[in-house]
Amino acid sequence: MVSQASISERILEVVRANPDCTLEEVAQQLPDLGWSEVFVAVDHLSRSGRLRLIRGDSFRFGTSLRLP
Repeated sequence: MVSQASISERILEVVRANPDCTLEEVAQQLPDLGWSEVFVAVDHLSRSGRLRLIRGDSFRFGTSLRLP
């Protein structure tokens, strides 16, 4: 099992490389992880202030990094 911290760091790497990508695009970049694993990690990153979720059209969510 992959640790939550490891998943979070991988997600942040994807978002750094692809600014403003959607949540779906993040999950596609991490095919070895389940969608729910990605969602839980993104939710945690969002709640901790390290990542921002942006609601788009038709229940799509974008991402962006929160800069210090």
